[in-house]
Amino acid sequence: MPGTKVVLLGTSKYADDRLPPIPVVGQCLDDLRRVLTDPATGLVAPEDCTVVLDESSVPTLGRRLASAMAGAEDLLVVYYVGHGIVGRRHELYLGMHDSDPEDPTFGSLSYVSLRDRVLDSDAKTKIVVLDCCYSGRAMGDPMADPVTAVLGQLDIDGTYLLTSAQRDQVALVLPGEPHTAFTGRLLRVLEDGIPGAGEYLTIDDVYRRLSTVMTREALPRPHKRGTSTADRYRVALNRAHQTDPEESLDQRFEAAVRHARRHGYQTVLDDLRALLAAQSEVLGEQHIKCLRTQQHLALAVGASGDAPEASRMLEDLLARGGPLEDILNTRQFLAVTMTALGRRAEAVRAMRVVLADRRRLLGSDHEGTTRAQHVLARIAAMNGETTDAISLLRELDDRLRGHGHTGGRVRHDLALLTIEAPDGR
Repeated sequence: MPGTKVVLLGTSKYADDRLPPIPVVGQCLDDLRRVLTDPATGLVAPEDCTVVLDESSVPTLGRRLASAMAGAEDLLVVYYVGHGIVGRRHELYLGMHDSDPEDPTFGSLSYVSLRDRVLDSDAKTKIVVLDCCYSGRAMGDPMADPVTAVLGQLDIDGTYLLTSAQRDQVALVLPGEPHTAFTGRLLRVLEDGIPGAGEYLTIDDVYRRLSTVMTREALPRPHKRGTSTADRYRVALNRAHQTDPEESLDQRFEAAVRHARRHGYQTVLDDLRALLAAQSEVLGEQHIKCLRTQQHLALAVGASGDAPEASRMLEDLLARGGPLEDILNTRQFLAVTMTALGRRAEAVRAMRVVLADRRRLLGSDHEGTTRAQHVLARIAAMNGETTDAISLLRELDDRLRGHGHTGGRVRHDLALLTIEAPDGR
């Protein structure tokens, strides 16, 4: 949008050992920038989104902030992710590389200074988002609630403030997740949209959805404070907006699978359960789309730690039959679940049959066939069949290159295996 500026700040590395590093901060900023500058659904053009990661000099940061905010006439968004530190007078500081958790006055970014920079902006609407914890709290330790202590400081006239409250022994970064708990779920809301909401999402729509999701996952609820009409400002196109119920369900399914493949199936367990319930009500329990959701739900159950239940679900689906490609998918998912159960040799044998059937029935270049070959290579490597795994990956890499695909994940796995076994054994 013309006249809109976005500034994404983050600190991942700290000189003081009492402030542990937060390695996922860089990924948080990269993915926020990707989503917010998306040509179809984003908020700004790439040149209007500034990322500042691990800036060590407070004066330099001040100059960079002033430059990045210049030209904001309609909307200014400022986002910070990192450690939050409470000063001796309960004032809030945003952690930087040289921050001292006992005396943050020097080496940290005072929230008052950031607030003043925001107040100086000519933007009609200002949105500030803080994803931070207090000092002295290592990753995985209980987090304090930054809202209660500093709420008065965060009230910026004409601005919407959204803050993640870390408390009740909930960690800032959950094990295995590529983002902080708050930013990861914010990204999901922006990427997947909100079913039932309007064509556009307001910042308050985002807050309410985040509040629901984080409460459901037993995470700290975000807090907000908005003045004037800032809460009604449109911040994104709603990717889940559909007038047709079945189309909306299809979009939710595609979004869940896309998110699962990027971040792990365990992250969409609740989403798939809710989707299956909605599909069953709209389409009927025996509809093929319900069965397909059940396939992916089984994977999510297995990824969440209950491989025996996932195996039972897939065996039941296999017994019910269905279209050929769906049967092949179920057999493939079952082989993946066998791996989780420690039945790797059996899983390799099952996947070799699945791959042969896919090649015969769908062709070697079909997306389902290439994915099956990749899965077989991974399971074979886990079973110690490194030579076969490397051969499968090299063949797949050559085929994908021949059709103009990047094959990044295939080459990544191939590189790992060839480093471990450079002679191909």
